[in-house]
Amino acid sequence: MSGVMIAAGIAATATIVIGLIKNSKAKRRERAAAAKKAMIERKMAAFERTRQAVINPYADVKDNSHMAKDLSDTISNPFDSLGVATSGAEIQMEQTDIALANVLDTLEGSGASAGGATALANAAKRSKKEVAASIEQQEADNEKLAAQGEQELERIRMSEKQRIQGIQINEAGRVQSAQAQGKAFEWNAQEGRDMATLDRMQAGIDQENANVASAGRDREDATAAIIGGVASAGSAAAGGPSGGW
Repeated sequence: MSGVMIAAGIAATATIVIGLIKNSKAKRRERAAAAKKAMIERKMAAFERTRQAVINPYADVKDNSHMAKDLSDTISNPFDSLGVATSGAEIQMEQTDIALANVLDTLEGSGASAGGATALANAAKRSKKEVAASIEQQEADNEKLAAQGEQELERIRMSEKQRIQGIQINEAGRVQSAQAQGKAFEWNAQEGRDMATLDRMQAGIDQENANVASAGRDREDATAAIIGGVASAGSAAAGGPSGGW
């Protein structure tokens, strides 16, 4: 029986030694995993503190309504300056007077009657009156056409000013919108990179948590083995002397 007890004691001792070695290794692994986890958590906290702030990409958008101008003061009435054509009437009176004088002189020189002179004078007057009326009508028509042309020109100018204003306002809005979208894109791109970095850090923390848990289980198993070995050694030591005698 003594040989069996000695063998049991040796096996128990070996179990205790192996358990102590495994326990020590498990503790070192557990401490290393915990230390690495703490390091990653510190880096993660520092990274969080330096992350970009949330922005409003439209914060710098400005009101472009000031670009819209009131163009009503540039509008005029070209028909307001139309005048009455009088030059035709003046020509008519001058030419009528000259015609009458000439006719009278001719009649007096030829000895014609006063009635004939009056008839000729009236005929000349009617003729000159028609010419004067035609000239006056042409002048009025020309002024009207000129006014209509000016009115059309002002309409075109006003339309062009409005078109340019519309382009300026729309372009200013487009530029501001593009700038805001650019800021949003830039922020989102950086946010994506930051989240990828945080995900990698969190994965490292999760892995170290798993390593700590695994080392803890190995340590507990080693402790249980040590306790079992001590109990076996105690049993062998207690049974040895009584069995040998």
